[in-house]
Order: sequence, then structure tokens, then C-alpha cells
Amino acid sequence: MANAAPKTDVLQGTLDLMVLRTLEALGPSHGYTVAGRIEQISSGAVQLNMGTLYPALMRLEQRGFIRGDWGVTENNRRARFYRLTAAGRRQLAAETAEWERMAAIMHSLLHQQG
Repeated sequence: MANAAPKTDVLQGTLDLMVLRTLEALGPSHGYTVAGRIEQISSGAVQLNMGTLYPALMRLEQRGFIRGDWGVTENNRRARFYRLTAAGRRQLAAETAEWERMAAIMHSLLHQQG
């Protein structure tokens, strides 16, 4: 894509929020779907490789925020489909509130009068 945004590094701590929000929006999804959706929403600026995404999925599952179950993709391949748990929905709400609070602080700092 010629007009795609330049590739962006994921800020530390934001990957979990991106994954949780994507699963909330899409419902049960496998890793490639999650990565593809994040790339689509970011206009290509965020491109997650599986070496980055899968450890995040495993971490979120170990913390009880998502649950992975084996299923079959539309291409008839076995894959783990991840979905939010009740704890994951609570975590998403908390992380979203914190992100919005920090964004408001940054906005104030960037637009303060000298």
C-alpha cells in the first residue's frame, strides 16, 4: 500500500489492550485474525509477527483474561480460538480507563501554553 502509515513499534503495555479490545470487537478469533485486524485498524502501521503475538496470547490466557479453545478455521486448519473471559472484560475496562487518563495527560502536556 503506497499510502499506508509507516510501521509503528507497539508501546510497551499496549499490546495486551489491543488484543483484548480486538477480541471484544470480533468475538472468538485465532491469532492470525487478531493480528490481521490490528494491522487493518492501524492502516498497516502496526504489524504483529507471531513471535510477538503468541507470547501475549499465552500471557493473557495464563492471567485468566482470555481462554483458548481448539477449533477449525475457515481453511479447515486446526487453530486455537481465543475469547474474552469475564476477568478479561474487567481488565479491558480498567486498561481502557488508564489509557484514556494517560492520553488526557499527554494531550494537556503537548498543548500547554509556555
